[in-house]
Amino acid sequence: MTDPSKAVFLSYASQDAEAAQRICEALRAAGIEVWFDQSELTGGDAWDHQIRQQIHDCALFVPIISANTQARPEGYFRLEWRLADQRTHLMGKSRAFLVPVCVDDTRDSDADVPDSFSAVQWTRLAGGETPPAFAERVRRLLSPSDGQPTAPGPPSAGRTATSPPAASTRAQSRRTALVLVLVALTVAVIGAGYLAVDKFVLSRRVAVGTPASVVAGAAAQRAIPEKSIAVLPFVDMSEKKDQEYFSDGLSEELIDLLAKGSDMRVPARTSSFYFKGKQATISEIATALGVANVLEGSVRKSGQTLRVTAQLIRAADGYHIWSESYDRELKDVFKVQDEIAAAVVAALKAKLFPTWKVGSARLTASAEAYSQYLIGRQGYIQGTLDSTRTAIAAFRQAITFDPRFAAAYAGLATAKAFVAMQLADGRAGDGEALRQALADAERAIALDPNLADGYSARGVIRLYQWEWVSAAADLLEAVTVDPHDSVARRRYSRLLADLGRLPEAIAGEQQATELDPLDGDAWYYLGTYLVSVGRLAEAKLAYRRVLEINAEAGGVRWDLANIAFLEGRTQAFLDYAKQEKDDALRLADVAIAEDALGHRTESQQALDELIARFGGKRPSYVVSVYARREDRDHAFQWIDRAYAIRDTNLESIKYDNDLANLRGDSRYKAMLHKMNLPE
Repeated sequence: MTDPSKAVFLSYASQDAEAAQRICEALRAAGIEVWFDQSELTGGDAWDHQIRQQIHDCALFVPIISANTQARPEGYFRLEWRLADQRTHLMGKSRAFLVPVCVDDTRDSDADVPDSFSAVQWTRLAGGETPPAFAERVRRLLSPSDGQPTAPGPPSAGRTATSPPAASTRAQSRRTALVLVLVALTVAVIGAGYLAVDKFVLSRRVAVGTPASVVAGAAAQRAIPEKSIAVLPFVDMSEKKDQEYFSDGLSEELIDLLAKGSDMRVPARTSSFYFKGKQATISEIATALGVANVLEGSVRKSGQTLRVTAQLIRAADGYHIWSESYDRELKDVFKVQDEIAAAVVAALKAKLFPTWKVGSARLTASAEAYSQYLIGRQGYIQGTLDSTRTAIAAFRQAITFDPRFAAAYAGLATAKAFVAMQLADGRAGDGEALRQALADAERAIALDPNLADGYSARGVIRLYQWEWVSAAADLLEAVTVDPHDSVARRRYSRLLADLGRLPEAIAGEQQATELDPLDGDAWYYLGTYLVSVGRLAEAKLAYRRVLEINAEAGGVRWDLANIAFLEGRTQAFLDYAKQEKDDALRLADVAIAEDALGHRTESQQALDELIARFGGKRPSYVVSVYARREDRDHAFQWIDRAYAIRDTNLESIKYDNDLANLRGDSRYKAMLHKMNLPE
């Protein structure tokens, strides 16, 4: 039997099996032990466990690279490559462990491989034809004088010369960027959280629905608690790749279960899903999210049979604490979820949380209803009008299958509200649509009073109707029912800010950031509230964190320019304002900046154009200009117009710095009274 600690592991795409067989035979003929198994297509419980163990223990890992691997971004060999890549970073000696082999003319500078593969020289063995020189090289790597593998020596027969400088530079730059990611995310910049406005509210300062793409930042090292776990999005390995909605849904349910069942640190969906599709190691992910353990897995569907494979990994050393696979009929999906959760508990109970009691993820007894619910969730999260309309249809279908499915009603309510507010373009949403959404939320609460989603949905809909007291009761109840629900917490914090209770809102955001540390919206609204209380230096750090998470978050650059204005650097603000792509925002800011610089003619020209083009749809922008000019009479005239159309920007009337000059006026207090806001 092969000794893994002395063996070579061959990893290949199924289409390269013949080339892999030739390499295997040549190495074995030279007396070298090789772990080579052609059951790659079948998989299964034993396979999943064995393959991870072999990669963990093997002496050398030989990835076989070709056009076939390029064409298969989701092949099973990709999992093997990821595991090997993780091990190289734990070892700190990628050159001693990896021996990439290319069996065709695929260029190493263009290949879709982990960075660690690009950082070492490749051997080219056309079609798998293996000369004795390659076998001898492998033998030397397995039997160095010090008993440990060493870096490859100079090029020999059957081996390419040093990789082109461009490829090495590219790999090094990517690795440098990744190091910056880790530096950023092991740090607490501000120690405060967020207040992310719900995505269906149109703000005049932030682009809606921009995805996170880049993570970096800097601050002090944070401790990683032992009682912590991140659930990565389970990978859809089905042949048709049509189960992503289910694999994502399963991951979300596990996050929910783990968060509710203990005092564990469990990063929320946004943070865990940030790494979906990215080439990051378990160690890097765990460091970024501040967790000691990581749960990952895969989903495969064949006909009506579902296989879910899960494994729990200790990040510090890559040790596999537990792994298991479940084969179930699709109708038993809830049993699969419960068993996975129970197995994780059993594996961690002794060390991490002996008092943990697991709840149930079961939301409905109907597999059809649940599948439609997951499709709805996926559509809503995508955040476009079209995807949300698809979500509405799916939630309705789920309710058809199970009329008592509370979570589907809650999802339907938030999706309807999203569409209503988007179509309103910054004004009061369709009253009838919001009333229907509210009825759906109330139905969710009636069906399941212990479901936080129902209270959260109803609370945010009431918030947009300026029903502050009832919204506060709902959102507080949502946070109480599920303290780990980052969405409910950020909605509640937003309400606190609207009421003018900014210290409490910021404190709530501290907790929300811990729950979902890679949510760019969270950091954005943290910056907004820090600006409102005059903590400009901290606000700049928060906004920069947003850009590190998503370099395309253009709205944040406006806020940084606004801070420059508040610091007295008016020309810098004007220079930025002239480049603003949103015409209404550009005109308002140019009018404000030109007035501050004493250029009254230029300011008035911009204001006149703003009124002519956008006065009917965005009166709050006009309010900002007059308020900055300290022209209170005109400002309050336009506030009345904003109130008449329920301009959503009025929601921030108690903390928007543009309106600071109005707060001592009796008409300001009268407007608060009309809006049912406390003085």
